[in-house]
Amino acid sequence: MLAGIPLLIIPFVLYNIGVAGLFGSGPDGNPWATEILTLGMMSGGSFALTLGDLLIVVALLLFFVEIVKATRTGSASVVDHLLSTFVFVAFLVEFLLVRGATSSVFFILMVISLLDVLAGFSVSIRSANRDVTFGRE
Repeated sequence: MLAGIPLLIIPFVLYNIGVAGLFGSGPDGNPWATEILTLGMMSGGSFALTLGDLLIVVALLLFFVEIVKATRTGSASVVDHLLSTFVFVAFLVEFLLVRGATSSVFFILMVISLLDVLAGFSVSIRSANRDVTFGRE
C-alpha cells in the first residue's frame, strides 16, 4: 500500500508546515534559514547546517528510494509515476503562485521532484524493454 505513494510528498508537506510557522521563524522570518548545527572544522572554518539544507538532504534520500521503486514493473508502478507527476505539478503550481514558495530550498525540492518524474519513467521504460524479448528462439 505505501509502496504506491510518492515519497517526495513528505518534503512538500514539511516545507508547507514550516512556512505556516510550525517550526518557528528563522532569520528574516524564514524558518528554513535557521541553523541547526554548527561544527568547527580542522581548517579553522565552520560548517553550518540549516533546516532547509536538512530538508534537501531528506528529499535526496527519498529520491533514491523512489529510483529504486521505479525498477518495479506492473500496474502499481504506473500509478506511482502518475502520482509522482501530480506531486511535481503541485510543486510547480505552488512555486509560481505562492509567495512563501519562492525560496531556493523550494526550487531545489521542485527540481528533485522533476528528476523523480523523468527518472521514474526512464527507468521503467528500460526495465520494461528487458522484460520483452523479440526475435528467434
